[in-house]
Amino acid sequence: MNKILIIIAREYNTRVRKKSFLIMSIIGPILFAALMILPAYFAQMEDTEVKLIAVADSSHLFINQFPETDYIKFKYLPDADIDKHKSEFFQNDYYALLYVSQVVANSENAVHLFSDKSTSLGVQMHISNAIEKRLERDKLHTYGIDEGVLEAVKTNINVRSVKLSKSGEEKESNFKIAMIIGYVVGFMIYFTIFFSGSQVMRGVIEEKTSRIIEVIISSVKPFELMMGKILGVGAVALTQFALWIILTIGIYVAAAPLLMPNVADMSKDVKIENFMDAGSTLSAQQPIEDELTSELMTMMGAIDDINFPLIIICFIFFFFGGFFLYGSMFAAIGSAVDNEADTQQFMIPVSLPMILGMLVMVNIVQNPESPLAFWFSMIPFTSPIVMMARIPFGVPYTELIASAVILIATFILFTWLAGKIYRTGILMYGKKTSWKEMWKWIRYSN
Repeated sequence: MNKILIIIAREYNTRVRKKSFLIMSIIGPILFAALMILPAYFAQMEDTEVKLIAVADSSHLFINQFPETDYIKFKYLPDADIDKHKSEFFQNDYYALLYVSQVVANSENAVHLFSDKSTSLGVQMHISNAIEKRLERDKLHTYGIDEGVLEAVKTNINVRSVKLSKSGEEKESNFKIAMIIGYVVGFMIYFTIFFSGSQVMRGVIEEKTSRIIEVIISSVKPFELMMGKILGVGAVALTQFALWIILTIGIYVAAAPLLMPNVADMSKDVKIENFMDAGSTLSAQQPIEDELTSELMTMMGAIDDINFPLIIICFIFFFFGGFFLYGSMFAAIGSAVDNEADTQQFMIPVSLPMILGMLVMVNIVQNPESPLAFWFSMIPFTSPIVMMARIPFGVPYTELIASAVILIATFILFTWLAGKIYRTGILMYGKKTSWKEMWKWIRYSN
């Protein structure tokens, strides 16, 4: 046991002192924080270019009807000769030329926006919203329907998901939040196991090809060396992961107020009255901000209801369980070959279960209680990924314990089998190894 601890310390200290570890420990959190901050930051950035749009309206329904904003202005042309206006477009300082056909009320393709550049989505939505609202109002008047009646019959329903326990306890859940967390933790398990397992394999190949291994195993048993290497690399992966989480949160907390100081007040700056002039069915009295606040509070409540301590504990367990299972197989592969190019024939069968787990996870986060979810969270080769994706939705403790026991039993068996391959393969040089040859090594007696 003491020798295994020495090997663990050696593997850990050697890897954490590498420049690649330090670089990834810094770059990783910056990238993660940027993925959280930049989309919201870019979303709140306002286009301050004043856009003058010329309007040629052959329907005569929208003269002086388009609402203007601080940055979107309209100039109504005296006639609707679109061919003439297109030929004169480059002689004027217009952002775009809007043509409204006289059949606009009966055709969805009767509006064209000409420009010498790609028009922004915001401009297109502003125009289409104004036209739609005006046509809706006119059609309501044609059928003798008051706008207030239509507004009164509109109904919004928010289905709140509540989990009911046998003891009568009720817990509200948010499927979207659980789905996002399930995707994230499932992908993280896949990435860390595959990346760390590959490091184990490369480390074994490097020591084998440099013949250092011959000196090392004169002092320790091959199984002790394999276990020490697996545990050492696993500890490095968890250390880097902890650094990523801590630094990402730190960067986010520090940078978010600087880049997004007014996100909470953005809704207050929306000028709803601009759309009222275009016959918008929106009402100034609609509780828009109240709905947004209510939805936000519901999401925050759902996040509070998620058992994060259980997720963290299970993440550590399933990471080590999956890593022992796959790490031992990666170590056995590394011991059986002389260079990394020869690993391809062995890597594909070993990697397929993890890839299958990722594919199944896509279906499971949409239906976490399905038989597919249950069985793939029990199969030890896919359970680290699939079970972690299910946990945010709430998994019965009986299923969680059963999955954990099966995983423990499987990684003990495969660690023992991999140790037998490692013991023989680590000293084999210059011979192409096959699955049949590795099976013979497993059958060798001590």
